[in-house]
Formats: sequence, C-alpha cells, structure tokens
Amino acid sequence: MSVIEEVFVIDLPVGEQFRIQRCRYIPQSGETLKRISIVSGIHGDELEGQYVCYLLGEWLRANSDKIQATIDIYPAINSLGIDSITRSIPFYDVDLNRIFPGSKNDFLPAQIADGVLGAMKGSEIAIDIHSSNIFLREIPQVRIAKSQAKTLVPLANKLNIDFVWVHDAVTVLESTFAHAMNRLGTKTLVVEMGVGMRLSKAYGHQLLDGILNLMAEEGFLAIEPLNVRKPIQSEVGEVAYLNASCPGLFVPAIEHCQMIQKGDVVGHIVDPLSGRILDEVIAPIGGILFTLRAYPIVYEGSLLGRIFGENG
Repeated sequence: MSVIEEVFVIDLPVGEQFRIQRCRYIPQSGETLKRISIVSGIHGDELEGQYVCYLLGEWLRANSDKIQATIDIYPAINSLGIDSITRSIPFYDVDLNRIFPGSKNDFLPAQIADGVLGAMKGSEIAIDIHSSNIFLREIPQVRIAKSQAKTLVPLANKLNIDFVWVHDAVTVLESTFAHAMNRLGTKTLVVEMGVGMRLSKAYGHQLLDGILNLMAEEGFLAIEPLNVRKPIQSEVGEVAYLNASCPGLFVPAIEHCQMIQKGDVVGHIVDPLSGRILDEVIAPIGGILFTLRAYPIVYEGSLLGRIFGENG
C-alpha cells in the first residue's frame, strides 16, 4: 500500500505555496516504526536521484507484498530549484544543503531545512542521493566523514556502488542534511553519481539494486539479498586531484571510470584559436579515475579529475 503525503507546506508570495511531498509505502499489515527515507533533489540541478526514486517506486508497487517496514520516498526536496533549473533555492540564492538543521523562525530556506528534518526524524536509515554538478561526472560512490566511518561503511558496502570515499570532515559539512540526520541518530549515506542536469540510466539501475539489497539485509523487504559489487575503499589508498594549469578547452584522452597507470595521459588543454595544445594532463598516480571533467571549458585551477590509487 502507498500514499502520497504533504509533509511541509509554506506560503509564498502571490498566493503560491512551497510543498514537500513523499510517497509512503507500508506493509500490508500496517505502518511500522521501523522506517527508511530515500531522499533526492536537495540541489535543484541534480536529477539522477529522481530517476532512482521512480525506479524504486515502480518496484515497490509491483512487489507490495514484499514490504516489511515503512519506506518513504522524497524525490524533490528543493522543488523550486528543480522547477527553475537552479542548484540553490531561487530568489534567496542559498544552498539548502548548507543551512541544516534550520529553524522554524528563520528565513524560508532555514524553515524548509527544519521541515525536512521534522518529516524524516526517527528514520532508521536515510539515503541522500546527489549528482555531481554540470562540470564533473562521478562514478556511483558514497562519501562518508571519517568520524562516522565505523557506523556507515558497513551500510555503504551493501549499496552496489563502485567507491566508498572516507574523507576528513570540514566545517561546511556540519551544515548538511546528512550531518544533521546522523546527529539525530539516523544512519545517513550520501550517494554521488553521474553529472548535473542529466540522467545516467545505467547508474540509476545500479543504485536501485543496491537500495533493494540494503533494504533486504536490513529487514525492510522480504526478499533475498542481491549479489552486489564490492566497492573500492579509500581508507587503503590516496586520492590525487587533477587541476588545470591554464585556461582553455579540456579534451579527455580516456573514458571515465578507467584504471590508469602513473604517467598516462588523461587529456589535453587546447586553444581553439591558435590550434595549439597548451598542456598535457598526466596522471600523478595509478588507479581508478573516479571523477572526470564533463564541461570542457576550464580556467587555471579548475578540477579536471580525481584518481584513487591503492597503497602498495
């Protein structure tokens, strides 16, 4: 059984309203306290998660007898951003994922953040699905602050993703949805995959299998766990960043998600006016190219890619 609910409504100028909706799937025996939240659209220019929400909803409707606990799907948290094709909340130019936990008595974005946490508080697990921005393409990965690795890495390993990136938390991450939810006791995984403003169908189906597997292993679905891939772990290696040395047009020489050797040519920065190669981008380490520039115009310092190389 499923029901679409409004969990947050606030008046906007000119008689309009901002709404956050969820689709709640419950077992045939009735609603349970055990609950998982699947979240997408905190950034309005990230659409990969919307496709995953569609695929998951389609599967749950076709297999309603397999549901053992409450499953909530939130496909469009920042619906204003999605409608206007902007990353932030329009009119305020505020990144919603930088103002959690929010407040009922603050400006609109902070009220939205507060409403989001109010709706999802009490979930056992949350999966926060992001795309990259329009400039970069990411392989399916989970990003985890080092302080939360012990709790979250075992869950991430069930998600059928390619890479688990455990990183040192920075101050700005303390104002994110995931950090706020983890502080409230909900084990929250941040998934990054694909590229902004696009859909990567293969990645969507890959993550769907991972979510189904996680829900099977954690008691939300009465199905056998799926055979999922074992992700590479960043704790056993290093991440190298590739940055542009000069402005120009970046032309990749290899495909995304390839294993490369130290010294391989990742791409070239070229000058369309003179017809010259301005720089050759060389891999400083060997490993997997898990991030690659998708938008070709670059400036000095622009991120071109990330390589993960295992120690030893």
